Amino acid sequence: MTTTTTGTAGGPSAQGAPDGGAPPAARRAGARRLLSGFGLLGPRHGRHTLSADEVDALTLPIGDDGVIAGVDAEGRPAVLGLNRPTPYDVVLIGGLWTAQVLALRAAATGARVAVETGRPQAWLQMLHAMGGGQNGLAVYDVGRVPPQGASAGTPVLVVRDCGMRPPRGRVVSGPWQSLLTLLPYLSPVAPGLLRRARLAGIQRVSPDEAAELGRAMGLTPAEVESLPTLADGVTLWCADGDRQYVTTRPTDAETGLLGMPRRMD
Repeated sequence: MTTTTTGTAGGPSAQGAPDGGAPPAARRAGARRLLSGFGLLGPRHGRHTLSADEVDALTLPIGDDGVIAGVDAEGRPAVLGLNRPTPYDVVLIGGLWTAQVLALRAAATGARVAVETGRPQAWLQMLHAMGGGQNGLAVYDVGRVPPQGASAGTPVLVVRDCGMRPPRGRVVSGPWQSLLTLLPYLSPVAPGLLRRARLAGIQRVSPDEAAELGRAMGLTPAEVESLPTLADGVTLWCADGDRQYVTTRPTDAETGLLGMPRRMD
């Protein structure tokens, strides 16, 4: 609805007045606002207010940011935050299949993946499927990984697939560059790597290996007993005293490229 106000007898109407018919005090206040840099006065609207209950209704279900490693025991997504501004070391005692799925999913989040491996043929199919190194994945011989130039805009995941006794690497974890070391079994170098790691993943191992891991990592008797019986694709992830069993379920595209989950290669 529009309301028109007319001026007093003998005076101009409010619509025709250059100042809109505002009283002198209002005109002076407006001039002061312009001079002080506040700009023109806008339209007047009622304030928008919400009750506490209404504010709660505005919350959004936003999850963690990272790579979806699988689902937990309740079927909820389990996310690994690999892209970090601080060095982040991960050790996976398990199969190549899981490491490759994590590498694929890391590349899908926009990270560049550099693979250091003594078995490049095991990565060739994945490399070709991703464009021959032009779309986020590159494969290097052991000791040949160049500096990656990681940054917040281009985070990097370095995967070290160098066997039971990986040599000291030229490329280490750093800001926005995480390092994932894959060990097929519990080797003599594993305890030192586990002590330095921020995150450790354990797949099916022998009872003797499970007992040794239990002592090294402070696992509960139930967790130690479970390790030799874990199904293919199941990983016990351990970080800062937290333990979580995660089942990695491949997508159709991942199954077509890498096959079904498996512990042995």
